Amino acid sequence: MPAIAAPAFVRRGSLSLRRLPDLVFLTVVVGGVLRLVDVNSTLCWELVPLITLLSGGYVGGLALWDRLGSRGRPLWLAALLALWCAISWGMPASVATAYTWLALPLAILALRMFTGPAAVAAVGGITVLLVVVIARTSAPLHPELVVPPTAALWATVALYRAQQRLLGELRRTRAELARGQREAGRLAERARIARDLHDTLAQELAGSRMLLQAADRDWDRRPDLARTQVRTVVDALGAHLAETRTIIGDLTPPALEHGDLTTALRALCARDTTTPTRVLFRTEGEPGDLSRDRAAALLRVAQGLLANAREHARARHVWVTLDHRDRATVRVEVRDDGVGFDAGRTTARRGDRGLGLAAGRDRLRALGGSLTVRSAPGRGTLARASLPVDTLALAGPAVGR
Repeated sequence: MPAIAAPAFVRRGSLSLRRLPDLVFLTVVVGGVLRLVDVNSTLCWELVPLITLLSGGYVGGLALWDRLGSRGRPLWLAALLALWCAISWGMPASVATAYTWLALPLAILALRMFTGPAAVAAVGGITVLLVVVIARTSAPLHPELVVPPTAALWATVALYRAQQRLLGELRRTRAELARGQREAGRLAERARIARDLHDTLAQELAGSRMLLQAADRDWDRRPDLARTQVRTVVDALGAHLAETRTIIGDLTPPALEHGDLTTALRALCARDTTTPTRVLFRTEGEPGDLSRDRAAALLRVAQGLLANAREHARARHVWVTLDHRDRATVRVEVRDDGVGFDAGRTTARRGDRGLGLAAGRDRLRALGGSLTVRSAPGRGTLARASLPVDTLALAGPAVGR
């Protein structure tokens, strides 16, 4: 069933609204610098390094958002607020007035860092700093000078929070639809397999059982007939084995029907463009012969790891590598720059990601492979799935040999 994707205008609107505070911040800073050039006073030029530090710190903090973590981001915001107050306090009143509008993007940053009472307290503190800056630039202080920027600040906060609630509801709706689609797909596949088994193997096995029962009855009295019945069952079991292999072959992922693992992984990485996550694929070494069941296992595990990176890690980039350099082993590595997680704690509590990783390990372990995961909060995740290429070394005892 096709995946449910958000409308294009919703995705474009979400990204543009998210970048709007950054645009406001840079516009105010650049405008302030131009005003300083126009004033051309010694004091103003002494503030240019602080303004450069403010703008560089803002852009650098956004670029290192995930690396800063929950502890580093509040310190970064406090440093930006201190620089903002210092610059506004040292500027002439005619120029400092424009810098009061930096309170809007700084308040949005606070909302991105905190939730609940902490967010309200942070925005309240920024409001107090805003009033102090206005009081310094406009003495005596009149209500008509304070009310418009303060009202604009809280209106922006309200709009931002409303937007986040709507986007959250949209994500939850899409997740519910996707879960419903997956469940419907599983039920349909289960029903199809049940029909195939009932119409082929169940009927044929029932007939073979009846022939064996008849042979058992006739073994002493009519041994020739009994032997004929046993040979008929042997021939039928050969047909049953071929039918079973056909049904198993039908379970092979469609992506592997007309191509190898490299082609399937490349198509998987290029398939979903509905999220901000950018997936990059590359291969190392020359592809070797890999059985269909092993290719299917690696593809399924890669699908689960990519889903984790998109849904849980909130990664901006994911790098998928298919490694054939070791001729005895094929590896699929999935690395992301997302928020990371504590692998031990997540597996212990068996959350969504823990169950997915456990399922991947079980799938690979059944074929003699392994799945290793390295991650830490704020440092991304590296997952490596490995399978041996040699199927004969891992084969169990043959039946009926």
